[in-house]
Order: sequence, then C-alpha cells, then structure tokens
Amino acid sequence: MTMHEERTPVLVGAGQITAREPDAERTPMDLIALAARAAAADCGVAGVLGQVQSLTCLNILAPAYPDAPASLARRLGIDPGERFYTPIGGNMGQWLVGYYAGRIAAGELDCALIAGGEALATQMSGNGAGLSGVLDTETGEGPRLLGDDREPTNAAEQRHGLNLPIQIYPLLEQALRGRYGHDPVEHRQVLGELYARFNAVAVNNPRAWRRDPLSAADIAERTPENRMVGAPYTKHMNAIIAVDQAAALVMMSAARARDLGIDRERWVYPLAATNAHERWFVSERADLSRSPAIAACGERLTAASGLGIDEIDHLDLYSCFPSAVQMARDALGIAAHDPRPLTVTGGLAYHGGPGNNYCTHAIAEIMARIRADRGTTGLVSGVGWYMSKHSLGLYGGQPPTGGWPPIDTDGLQAEIDAGPVVDIAEQARGRGRIETYTVMHDRADQPVQGIVLGRLDDGRRFVANTPADTDLLDAMTHDEFLNRAGRVDNDGKCNLFTPDE
Repeated sequence: MTMHEERTPVLVGAGQITAREPDAERTPMDLIALAARAAAADCGVAGVLGQVQSLTCLNILAPAYPDAPASLARRLGIDPGERFYTPIGGNMGQWLVGYYAGRIAAGELDCALIAGGEALATQMSGNGAGLSGVLDTETGEGPRLLGDDREPTNAAEQRHGLNLPIQIYPLLEQALRGRYGHDPVEHRQVLGELYARFNAVAVNNPRAWRRDPLSAADIAERTPENRMVGAPYTKHMNAIIAVDQAAALVMMSAARARDLGIDRERWVYPLAATNAHERWFVSERADLSRSPAIAACGERLTAASGLGIDEIDHLDLYSCFPSAVQMARDALGIAAHDPRPLTVTGGLAYHGGPGNNYCTHAIAEIMARIRADRGTTGLVSGVGWYMSKHSLGLYGGQPPTGGWPPIDTDGLQAEIDAGPVVDIAEQARGRGRIETYTVMHDRADQPVQGIVLGRLDDGRRFVANTPADTDLLDAMTHDEFLNRAGRVDNDGKCNLFTPDE
C-alpha cells in the first residue's frame, strides 16, 4: 500500500438491534452495547473492540446518563483514549463518519467506534426504567461534546408554538405544496404515494419496527387509526420515535484493517462527506420550501467524488417527515419519479426513528448493499433539528481515487450564509398574507392551534397564531389558505393573524 492507501478510512463492521419483545429491564445502554458487540463481530476477526482508540456515543434522549460514552466503554470492557458524546441532531451518525474519516486519513487514529440507540418503546409504555432518572453512576467531568449544540428555535418562534418537529415540518410541507402548485387534496395524495414507497421497503426489511403494508390511501386518508397530527400530516407520515433500536459502526484505517486480517470483501469505503447548516432559525429562511445547504453539499460531493446523483445506486434521504425527503430530493436534483427507492431501511416512519441514531442504521444498510455488489455506491443524508443541520456522505466498494478528499466546509458554509436575509416583524400589526401554515391536532384528533408564517404588506415576515376557532381550524386543515389575506395584531407578546372570510 502507498501512504494514502494505508490511511484510507474504511468501514469494517456494522451492528443493528431491533428489540420488539417486551423486557421491563431493558435500557438504551443495553441495546447500544449489544449493537457495538454486533459491529465488532461483523468484522469477522477477534479482538476488534480492544483496538478502539476513539468512541462516540450518540445523544440518548432518555434517561439522562451522566457520561454515556464512559458507561458504554465500561460495558464493553474497553478503555479508549477518547470518549465523545453528541448534541441532539439526526445528522450526527453521518457527521461522525465524516469526522472520523478525516482524522483517520490524517493519521490521528486507526480505529473508531460509533454507537447509539434508544429504548423509548419500553420506556414510553410505562413498563421500563422510565423517562427520567440516572441508570449509571459514572463520575468525573462528563463526556466531551462533538457537534453543534445551539438552541434550535428563537424566542418569537417558541412563543407561537414552534417548539417541536411535529409543529415545524408541516410548515415546510405547506410551503412545498405552494411551490409545486398542488391543491390540498392533490398534495395529500402525493404524500401518500411518496410514503407508500418507503413503507414497501420497510415491509421487506426484517429490522424495521413497523412492517405492516400500507397503501397510499392508507397513509394519506384521515381515519380513526390515522389521525391528523400537524396538517397536512397524518400519523402515518410522522417518524416513529417509540422504538427499541440501536446501531453501531466500526471504522479503521485500511492499514489497521489489513493488519488485523479483516476480509477486504467486508470493507466499505467512505468516498466523501460534508456538512452544512441552513440559516439557523426557520422563520429567518428566505424560501421555506428549499434547502440551499443540501444543494451546496451535493455539489461538493459530486466535485470530490466525480459521481453525479444519477450515478449513485442506493439512496437514503433522511425521512423524519415527507418535507425533509422532498427538500433533499429537490436540492440534490433527483427527479420526483426517479425509480430508485429513496430509502434503504423504510425510513423513520416505518423502520423507526431511534432518537438521534437513525443515520447509523441507514449507513449499516448501505454497507450491506455494497458488500453484496462491490461495484455499487450509496448516499446517506442526515438532518438535525428543523432542516437545520445537514450531513451527507457517499460510500462505495472501491477506494476513493487519490485517497480521502477533504472538503472546505468553512467555504461551503460562507456561501450559504451569504444568501438572502429575511426582515422579521417580531411584533406585527397590519395587513398581511399567509406564506405557510399548519393546524395542530390533539390525540382525540381535534384541532387545537393554528400556526402561520406570513408576510406583511411591507414585505416583513411574521410568525403568528390564529384565533382558536374550531370552524376556522377545520377549514385550515382541509381547504386552501396559502396566500390568504388577513390582519395581524399583537397583544404585547404574541401575534394573532385573522384570515379574511
């Protein structure tokens, strides 16, 4: 091997756990440790865990571990020189592959372990350890944090109910609908057809959490079993977070994998990876239907790898909600009717969305496909918060020409940050129009809150709620309210938008 060949990063092991059988004693760390051991065994040689120099445990939503990486290392019986933890972000599994690939290529380390998981199905059922409390008692300064841990929403967004993914992604969806020119009924049908393709993959994936077949109509139509959550999204369009799942990856330098005797047929090469974020707060983005960051990342991946999007065999676009899929598809230049599946797992709505660790499952599935046909390639995209943080990676069965390609992420981010800026009217008064909107529903399928992003007649954007009128909220759930005119008032704290009749 030449020097750059020896320093080429390779994925050599992947482990996935989907634990459907009830177990009141199950904890997230139990599952994560199982996945890590499975990833080590997948390398096909003994002693892999003892080679780990750097370990990262992805953020665990519940319960609160004082030092999750230390807990994982203790359970695995290893003492890596580095132990890291991540902030919240569904992009972090892919982010970590790029991070470790760069460090391996630079000669800083030879073996890393990435692992994460959740036991939320057990905990949310009330049969397990619960959603709070400490399960391990590691002491010390706590883990070192990798990644962007900024607050995802600003005070004005929070005051108007923009606090959770189920409240924000529907706003992006309605903006997409407006760009596509669909009426509400037509667009729900489109969403049903999009997610029926995801469901079909999950049906054939033994590791998917939900494998019952669903038609496009099953997904799109509002029924007692498929209630509305945040219009236009029915329950079947939302990520499933109540899962007991974990996944782990082992990465090495090619030299270390060779020296350990790991079969080259098991090697999968990261070909390129990059990261970027949008203008951070949703209400400040100029076009709520597009992702400039994903578009720029895609361009950099093509330049670094020489692979155009149409040449990539396997795709997994992050799918917490349909808007995330469509915005990534559009930004990457994938046609709406491209025959390639947009997921290798079934997506977060059917495979399951184990907190911040979904991407690790997607990468493991991409690895399996490339191992089965080493002439193929794959792409994984990850999303953090509200289409805020993006991480994309390319994979293949052959090494990248010339070694691991560094990408100037600072220059990439500067390009995105130079985009249009929106002037915000925090306390808005006057006439305006709706840019996008959603209606939140409770578990009884009753409308409870209308949320609007709009523009005043002077062009400034506002965030507002609507009157809590059931007839109005029902109409907004079913009828066309994009570009609807009305009046905005402010009570000193919140904006209230009342549409014209």
